[in-house]
Amino acid sequence: MEKRGHVLMIPYPAQGHINPCLQFLKKLASKGLKTTLVTTNFISKSINKPNLGHNIDREFISDGYDNGGFAESDSIESYLQRLQTVGSADLTQLIKKLNSSPEIENHVNCIIYDAVLPWALDVARQFGLVGGTFFTQPCAVNNIYYQFGKGLLKTDDSAVTNNSNVTIPGLPIQVSDLPSFLCVPGAYPSYWELALNQFVNVGKADWIFINGFDMLEVQVVDWMTKTFPQLRTIGPTIPSMYLDKRIEDDNDYGLNLIKPDSSICMNWLNSKANGTVIYVSFGSMAELSNEQMEELAMGLIGSNAYFLWVVRGSEEHKLSGNILTEIENGNKGFVVKWSPQLEVLSHEAVGCFVTHCGWNSTLEALSLGVPNGGDTTVDRSNNKCKVYSR
Repeated sequence: MEKRGHVLMIPYPAQGHINPCLQFLKKLASKGLKTTLVTTNFISKSINKPNLGHNIDREFISDGYDNGGFAESDSIESYLQRLQTVGSADLTQLIKKLNSSPEIENHVNCIIYDAVLPWALDVARQFGLVGGTFFTQPCAVNNIYYQFGKGLLKTDDSAVTNNSNVTIPGLPIQVSDLPSFLCVPGAYPSYWELALNQFVNVGKADWIFINGFDMLEVQVVDWMTKTFPQLRTIGPTIPSMYLDKRIEDDNDYGLNLIKPDSSICMNWLNSKANGTVIYVSFGSMAELSNEQMEELAMGLIGSNAYFLWVVRGSEEHKLSGNILTEIENGNKGFVVKWSPQLEVLSHEAVGCFVTHCGWNSTLEALSLGVPNGGDTTVDRSNNKCKVYSR
């Protein structure tokens, strides 16, 4: 029998990166490849009842912070540095272990790695493996980072002040449409480095996979494909049962770092008429200030509409008791710590989605036909709302 190829997938250890990487891995597994998801030891401890299915194996490496993950580090810079040092050493040992297995099928042929972990390509090359980089964001955003990294695009003080037009192949935008950390040099140095380092060795990768689809950004994809012939769009990376139904029983991402309040969310939505509910969620990482939280709450209450609002446990303290009482007494709003977002967005009661404009949420809303909008000031270092909506 012919040996199946074995692909290791290595996402950055955060929910918003793991989800699209895992969905792509499911697609590869459905084509007959042997697939393994590689996460950190801390992530493995944090997973709420994983259900990867589809014959996907799991392996673990250390990021150097096995007890607390990113929260255990002093800064994003120290976290990324230790992740590279410890992670690359652990990944090397993992490949050696798999390649020494008596089961030839376990031997690794290919590593697909999150683009923010470019060091994984160096590890792949040590073993003569095929290396593919996976960009979790669309071509439009990646093109902006690429242009900045190459020095082809610059924003001086006058450009920012005057909100000048920006010339990017296939993407007519203004300075105000750019990610905020690119517009103000030195404001967010860690995010600047993280974004631009995705391209340090991208030309050496055998494949470049983009979490998007051609028809959404035709001109940008065309230009980037000419620059990188090995580039392929493979999105939208959402569970198949919400999209094309090609993968049976693929109705969930399968890996949650926060337990969703599934039954109470859906029971509440079931009691509402079609298109009457505002769904509000700012993802797994974005944070609001106390003032933003209060203003959002008052806006939702003042709308006199039904609303389902996701407020993570780490953000709950920003909601005063008076506001919670007003929400409860008004019988219009419902606050939960986490939701089964795909189920919520596909529910007929949901009429619109107020979001932080993260790409995963945007793709889900686009795929399910839910009108969405938001204010990226809640996620300022990742300010890309206008780029996404075009």
